[in-house]
Amino acid sequence: MFPNVTQLDFTGPYEVFAKLPNAQLYLLAQTLEPIQSDRGLTFLPDTTFAQAPALDVLFVPGGPGINAKMEDPKFLDFLKTQAKQARYITSVCTGSLLLAAAGLLQGYRATTHWRSLDLLEMLGVETVSERVVIDRDRITGGGVTAGIDFGLALAAELFGEAMSTTGYAYAQAIQLGIEYNPQPPFNSGSPQTAPAAVLAHTAASQNVQEIRRQIVQRVVTQLQTANISKAFENLAS
Repeated sequence: MFPNVTQLDFTGPYEVFAKLPNAQLYLLAQTLEPIQSDRGLTFLPDTTFAQAPALDVLFVPGGPGINAKMEDPKFLDFLKTQAKQARYITSVCTGSLLLAAAGLLQGYRATTHWRSLDLLEMLGVETVSERVVIDRDRITGGGVTAGIDFGLALAAELFGEAMSTTGYAYAQAIQLGIEYNPQPPFNSGSPQTAPAAVLAHTAASQNVQEIRRQIVQRVVTQLQTANISKAFENLAS
């Protein structure tokens, strides 16, 4: 977690995760100070990065706060450290930009919020405009509400094999329990289906995207420099 997280990126998957059998959840942050979402809801982390155990599933949400975290070495180092032993490395929405900034999505297919697909591609990721993308041990969800789909997909991955005689029983039972049966009142939930005027209005925040693009470009340069340095080290050894 981090300041200015988008709460539904976090709470959608959390609702699913909390119903998984024999699962221990950790709300991780750099400190235990309250964290305010981008819309004013406040959350309390329960475990600091320093106290965190080795995680089976590493999950990163998105939100405006990723801008600062894409250039936060301590935050990115924590992701890299946890990724070394995690069974699954995952994100929802622009959380995938944080994984990519940590060098954890290079060579993988992944998705993010539709407005940031081009930024994720800049970070060397093969982008896919889908609700949930599973590529080996990387699972990424699209924007905001896709977090519930992502959580259910992860539940199926974790427990599908153990429940092979009954299919994805756990995931389906959770979906029924939370009555996840979406019937949106408008067909405007993606740029492909939204009316042109709605799309133009929603995409109008170009200044915000331009600031993020500049951050991503700096991160790309840093990743390239790190890769060159690593290549020289390998040659020297």
